[in-house]
Amino acid sequence: MIYPSEMRLAIRAAMLCLFLLGIARAEENTSSVPRLAFEVKLDTVLEHDDGKFLWFHPRAAAIPGFGKSGQPAVVMTLQKHLKVSDYYSGESVMRTDDYGATWSEPELRPELDWRHDSNGVVIAVADVTPGWHAATGRLLAIGAEVRYSKDGLQLGDQPRSHQTAFAVFDPQTGDWIGWKRLEMPKDQMFEFARCACSQWLVEPDGTVLLAMYLDSTTAGSVFSVTVVRFSFDGKQLKYIEHGNVLELDVVRGLVEPQLAKFRNRYYLSLRNDVKAYVTTSADGLHYEPIKPWTFDDGSELGSYNTQQHWLTHSEGLFLSYTRRGANNDHIMRNRAPLFIAQVDPQKLEVLRDTEQVLVPERGAGLGNFGAATIDEKESWVTVGEYFDSDAARKRGAKGAVFVSRVIWSKPNRLAAER
Repeated sequence: MIYPSEMRLAIRAAMLCLFLLGIARAEENTSSVPRLAFEVKLDTVLEHDDGKFLWFHPRAAAIPGFGKSGQPAVVMTLQKHLKVSDYYSGESVMRTDDYGATWSEPELRPELDWRHDSNGVVIAVADVTPGWHAATGRLLAIGAEVRYSKDGLQLGDQPRSHQTAFAVFDPQTGDWIGWKRLEMPKDQMFEFARCACSQWLVEPDGTVLLAMYLDSTTAGSVFSVTVVRFSFDGKQLKYIEHGNVLELDVVRGLVEPQLAKFRNRYYLSLRNDVKAYVTTSADGLHYEPIKPWTFDDGSELGSYNTQQHWLTHSEGLFLSYTRRGANNDHIMRNRAPLFIAQVDPQKLEVLRDTEQVLVPERGAGLGNFGAATIDEKESWVTVGEYFDSDAARKRGAKGAVFVSRVIWSKPNRLAAER
């Protein structure tokens, strides 16, 4: 027989256990990663909406010491989206020497424009990401070589139609060396080999790590990802080696990989049609099994069928992304607003309580963007509005090119290592 006093004691003990269990679970969901404070300032660099094209794929790179009064010069590459899916003009260039106070107008450099083969097919380079190579004092621009029909459709009419190309800028002279194709090994796995819309790294020894997505057929169907090491002498990128191959047999597989390095570990974020994935590596070439991106409360991040990009700071690792669940179902693939949040680098989780809006939603998609360290004070996320309807205009879209400036509360020591 259980007496009332014993019953009360048992109930109190059970309640205490539940209370302690709740505390333990709360602690499990609270990351011990020190938060790094930052502010966001949004600049509008361009506005263009004439029904013929929109500025697209703006991505920036800082050239240390080449701006005014010792500031970095910032070069931004961008191109025209020609109102057909994945149909782009030649590459234009903008520049600021005063930290974004003023920008030059977009200039289509002849070296970066379309070329034509003997059959009149247009050969363009799209999805470009520029970056500084300190050892040679050159700016590298790397993107996807694409063959277009007269109607703007991508062609796979020749072996290795879809490859990677690069161009080189010398800030001392202001000259560009135009597009060259990366020469990959003859192995069939590189029949389709793109570094497109992808963040890449320069190692301390001057070698370059490119994250590429691959397929053994020219058409491309289910893609895999590997990281490739190249040498660079200021003029030519040359293949050295590649790492393990990451695969996912879901819809189109893995594409547009983004590479970052934080505290001597390498991080790779991966696009898939259904959800985004992440993995890490100790040597930059060989990666662990991929896992879906989640928040630190265990829920899915909600980013899918678009890019994520890294921002690295000496005191923290950050991810920029779009996602579901932001009152944005009216936006194609939920590609706005554009967010930033800090990442737990051990658990590979996004810290929900750090999330901020980088660029607000106003009817246009913001899925094709870039992220770069500018100096110890700021990192920039750059994006152009994409839309094709009056409904977007009514919500405020103007075909803007934005620079979202992430202003750090502490100096970013990684900037000095570039």
